[in-house]
Amino acid sequence: MDSIVFPLVLTLKISFISTFFVVIFGVILSYILARKSFYGRDILENLVTLPMVLPPTVLGYILALQLGKNGFIGSLIYKFTGSGILFTWQAAVIAAFIVSFPLMVKTTTAAISAVDRELEYVSYTLGKTELQTIYKITLPLSKKGIVAGAILSFARAVGEFGATLMVAGNLPGKTNTMSLSIYQAFQTGNYDLANVLVVLLVIMSFLTIFLTGRFVEKWKF
Repeated sequence: MDSIVFPLVLTLKISFISTFFVVIFGVILSYILARKSFYGRDILENLVTLPMVLPPTVLGYILALQLGKNGFIGSLIYKFTGSGILFTWQAAVIAAFIVSFPLMVKTTTAAISAVDRELEYVSYTLGKTELQTIYKITLPLSKKGIVAGAILSFARAVGEFGATLMVAGNLPGKTNTMSLSIYQAFQTGNYDLANVLVVLLVIMSFLTIFLTGRFVEKWKF
């Protein structure tokens, strides 16, 4: 039973935490990309999109280098905590964040860009600040896109495999997410366990797709 419950709970934990940060930073960056003009904007947008097209092994290798004790991120973490982050569930969160972040940014940027700027200008003429306008006008009118982006990012995090394997490994009872557990079960010939995990993962993926459709097409808010 633990071989099913632990990967399921860990996968949900990683996915929810990564999606939480994806939504926060994704909305901020999306607003900047949709409403600000600055030098290097196109380069920044391409860099954000890059994880969508990079092979998982390449992305995982880059992350492993950065999260190691000699890497930029890893060295900072080691300096402040005294321990490394590679081969931990926290590394899996970072991997999930990186691979799902482009989905959030692409979806949310399109939603914010679709908001009529005249409504924002009217808010400014009424004495509202940019932050107040974002909170009262821009974000509410782009809510469907933001919610859809969050759900799709969560779904992507749930199914993450390649980069997670590189930076978190597949340590039983520690970093074995559902995708990694399916791979391990298949490799060892434990097809009963693989079948159960596959069914659960398919159901979870179906539900996220269903919820996305409900939010985007039918829900009124």
